[in-house]
Amino acid sequence: MRNIRPVLILLVALLSPGLISAQQIDILLKGGHVIDPKNKIDAIMDVAIAEGKILKVAAKIPPNEAKRVVDVTGMYVTPGIIDMHVHVFYGTDTQSYLANGPHSVPPDAFTFRAGVTTVVDAGSSGWKNFRQFKAQTIDHSKTRVLAFLNIVGAGMYGRLEEQDVSDMNPTMTAHMMTKVYPDLIVGIKSAHYWGDFTQVDLAVKAGELAKKPVIVDFGEHKPPQSIEELFMKHLRPGDMFTHTFANGPEDRETIVDDKGKLKPFVLAAQKRGIVFDVGHGGGAFSWVQAIPAVKQGFLPNTISSDLHTESMNGGMKDMANLMSKFLALGLPLKEVILRATWNPAMIIGKKDLGSLTPGSDADVAVFTLKEGNFGFTDVRGIRLNGKTKLEAELTIRAGKVVWDLNGISSSEKLSF
Repeated sequence: MRNIRPVLILLVALLSPGLISAQQIDILLKGGHVIDPKNKIDAIMDVAIAEGKILKVAAKIPPNEAKRVVDVTGMYVTPGIIDMHVHVFYGTDTQSYLANGPHSVPPDAFTFRAGVTTVVDAGSSGWKNFRQFKAQTIDHSKTRVLAFLNIVGAGMYGRLEEQDVSDMNPTMTAHMMTKVYPDLIVGIKSAHYWGDFTQVDLAVKAGELAKKPVIVDFGEHKPPQSIEELFMKHLRPGDMFTHTFANGPEDRETIVDDKGKLKPFVLAAQKRGIVFDVGHGGGAFSWVQAIPAVKQGFLPNTISSDLHTESMNGGMKDMANLMSKFLALGLPLKEVILRATWNPAMIIGKKDLGSLTPGSDADVAVFTLKEGNFGFTDVRGIRLNGKTKLEAELTIRAGKVVWDLNGISSSEKLSF
């Protein structure tokens, strides 16, 4: 009888190895300060990952249950960052701007190193070339790539093409979103139109057909069009206004007047349900707008980069740096994380993203919050000093380590 027990254990191990394995956790992030706005977590907790999913978030998970333990003591653990405004339809058409052109960027080169695991391309493609965008970028990226579909069928090929009303087809745009790629396309983009509200209204019509939100870049009008009319008469609750802190009074109306006062209809529009997105970019974020707006109680709903070749090496840099700007403006860290995780997830209708909810994809960012004297610049090169700065230490996408700044997840450690 004594010889039967080892045989039984061996049979169980062969037939059902999970029943006796104590190491069901693939990666255990141990001892970090977890900020998960959706689940109202703001405390020292451990995060367990198994089979590409969040297994659990709890205090003092035993390390012997994990195959790999990563000590993140003193660091902040958050859901993977969602950058809701980028341009990643990278291509080789030198005549194009952002649609299959050289000014868009390959996402994996710029996302993980800033804690970003999901991006939303903001209208680089339209219904005519979205398939190409999917084939050459989305299908080959480790970063999760979603998209706003441009109301212009050719997408952001160039400024002249973006004025072509005959290429703005709400029916075909909605069809591509709802019938062909409903999981990838999250809304409609209106941008760079020189005329009246025609392009916005056609985008909203597509949004109504598809039951999707619209994001609007409402500049380049001379004289500037009324943003109060845009917010109150043309956009619906849930629609988005990007480049919120742009300061281009010659071609776009600003949210703060020339005396530094926040225009009262801005808060009323936000209360109505209009979503205000940062969309920093290469020319659309100025301290003269952001500082007084925040001081007067206005906060953007979402923080996004407007990543492309003309923004990444200027004042914007990356999402970690951009989020740090809002720390310099006085926002608590949990409010900054909210605007770069759960808020965008809700707004684009992807409630399975932006949190550390058990069962969701294990998209996780780990940040070091550095203290010191730092400088943050806007698009005009004006500097604001700050005392803290976020640095992406570790990024996990679908349970796999895709960025590890200092090798903290490595099991092999050498010293000399």
